[in-house]
Amino acid sequence: MALIECKEVCKSFGTKVALDHVNLDFQEGRITGLLGPNGAGKTTLIRIINRITIPSGGEILFRGKPITQEDVARIGYMPEERGLYRKMKVGEQALYLARLKGMSRTDAIAALKDWFVRFGIQDWWGKKVEELSKGMAQKLQFITTVVHKPALMILDEPFSGFDPVNADLVRKEILRFRDEGATIILSTHDMGSVEELCNDIALINRSHLIISGDVQEIRRRYGNDNIEIEYTDAEGRHTEVLPRETAGNSTLKSFIDKGITVNSYRELMPRMNDIFISLVTNSGEEAPAAE
Repeated sequence: MALIECKEVCKSFGTKVALDHVNLDFQEGRITGLLGPNGAGKTTLIRIINRITIPSGGEILFRGKPITQEDVARIGYMPEERGLYRKMKVGEQALYLARLKGMSRTDAIAALKDWFVRFGIQDWWGKKVEELSKGMAQKLQFITTVVHKPALMILDEPFSGFDPVNADLVRKEILRFRDEGATIILSTHDMGSVEELCNDIALINRSHLIISGDVQEIRRRYGNDNIEIEYTDAEGRHTEVLPRETAGNSTLKSFIDKGITVNSYRELMPRMNDIFISLVTNSGEEAPAAE
């Protein structure tokens, strides 16, 4: 079921068209990678979903009904431009933002204390935000985005500023929220994160939705239908790439009959990075090679 539906969404700023009749669904319990080059219209769409910006045409539906300000309270939005009050104390800042999302003071403090311990920043509660490192501030921003357990999380480049250990910590939390039923929009240029985390993608380019759907289905669509077989025979270990129609059960059986050990058998699919480049630069006319 779609949590968010974008119906013929348009947005213009004077003569500049930022979004042109975008139709897009974000499904419950799934992570959607919102992709596109800089200036494509991604941020404009995110701001329209959050009711920060009003569309020039079309509408946003939340569980089948026009989205309201009350629905926005069920959204957690972490913009790429981080917005923390540097002179406030860390705990006061987190509590203030949690209260804005409708949490009681008691519930907010309890939840925030738990998150601070989970992210290893419990000793920073009474310090000022300006004393935080970039990574620490990023942790605080993530916590204040998700502390109220929103039905929809919109995360814009959530891993920027993190070292690999903390990036992995946040990835695990994102997957946990998804497994618990949250809908997540991940706006990023990191195609590795898209392949690792996202169930679906939506690619916007020059104000238009170019492609959307299941990540693996899209990768298969742009693949060349080849299979990679890795095997070991008397002469050692080998890798061979064969067309799918050739690399069927009969081929595997012939390997086994000859006493050859098949170590792996996998479909070759193009990387999301290659698909992104192909669709943006060639309007999808050329399919990238699988790797």
